[in-house]
Amino acid sequence: MTQLARKLRVTDYFSLGWGAMVGVGWLVVMDDWLRRGGPLGGILGFAIGGILLLPIGYVYGKLVMAMPDASGEVAYTAKVFPRPVSFYTGWMMLLAYFIVCPWEAVAVGRIAGYIFPALNSIELYRVAGKPVYLPHLAIGLALTALVTVVNYRGIRLSATFQNWTTFGTLALFVVFVAVGVTRGSPANFPPLFTHTPLVSILLVLQVVPYYMTGYESVTKAAEEANSQFRAQGFSRAIFAAIVVGAVFYIIVIAAVGFVAPWRSLTGEPFMTAVAFERAVGSRWIVSVILSAALLSLFKVFNGNFVAASRLLFAMARRGLVDARLASVHTRNQTPAAAVVWVGVATALCMFLGSAILVPISEVGSVASATGWFAACAAYLWMRPRIADRLIALLGALVGLAMVLMKFAPFVPGHFSGWEWLALGLWIILGALIGRAFSSIAC
Repeated sequence: MTQLARKLRVTDYFSLGWGAMVGVGWLVVMDDWLRRGGPLGGILGFAIGGILLLPIGYVYGKLVMAMPDASGEVAYTAKVFPRPVSFYTGWMMLLAYFIVCPWEAVAVGRIAGYIFPALNSIELYRVAGKPVYLPHLAIGLALTALVTVVNYRGIRLSATFQNWTTFGTLALFVVFVAVGVTRGSPANFPPLFTHTPLVSILLVLQVVPYYMTGYESVTKAAEEANSQFRAQGFSRAIFAAIVVGAVFYIIVIAAVGFVAPWRSLTGEPFMTAVAFERAVGSRWIVSVILSAALLSLFKVFNGNFVAASRLLFAMARRGLVDARLASVHTRNQTPAAAVVWVGVATALCMFLGSAILVPISEVGSVASATGWFAACAAYLWMRPRIADRLIALLGALVGLAMVLMKFAPFVPGHFSGWEWLALGLWIILGALIGRAFSSIAC
């Protein structure tokens, strides 16, 4: 197989897994989370979601140690299932990673507009009633170009960028939460749920797969571990990413509900920042929060960009998509063609503007859960020891339940027309590509 540069360490894998998971949802769509479930519904939704992901993380750790292949779920399912299953599993996971990139590129424009209101000008057009501003578009395109160049130049540069932004985000998060909660009160929490407790938790749990997607991106960079790396490091990085990610979301939801009467703030843009500003009574804490958000945005964009480009590269290497996407830069040892194509596609999707933010969360959740289900099913089919079979069965049931929560019409919060349209178009595109390249392979 074509060799990529082997330069990653355990810390780099944690930064990739956690960094690809936690973006700026905690700032940009906190109001959506709280409207779904309220503070306690949000806390329990992410806590339960994090616990349910642990068996899936265990399965991924076992699979990547046995098959350190950049195609991840594609390689695992290809071991036991027919080629179409392998292709569609990879195609859905590609959507899960790629879809985050334009989300973050759009979000950076919104954050910049909040910091500098003058940027909320020069409206070009509207999508679903929401304006697309020229300055927002320019900032998002500039960030997309930066991430593309960083990944084109080499995985070590990308990993260094990921490490600094990951640990910088965690440091700033500790600062603003520690300061903010000293000014809060338990009296701000009610109402604890926005619906009945069960429905509130369920509505939050439905978007958990999207906001917790990323830990399995560790497998997409498995071929780039350095020569001293031990295979058990993959599992450690995956479990650390899941646990730290769930704890991060739980703390930030609890903090927002604690520092201010959240019900009166749900219509505010960047509700998290507004809540802390009102609690502290000073603008400086908003600067800290927005700095953390920008660092977080850079890392989640970069982490998902790495995962999407590696998965696209590996699928091309297997003949599932155009083989030209499997080319490796001779000097940088990066999947150069795949990197460029992910960058170009991200830039094009940006033109849809902020109207894509919430629908993307819904579709991304299903795409991620589909890949998790397929990976667990493949491991179960490989007939490991009894204990591992039980864990894999549990993981498969969790993944399947997360898919059905969005498909079943009797479940609150199921897919609407826009989500079905987006998912349907992606599946149709995959069918066309899959048919074209299966005929070539034959």
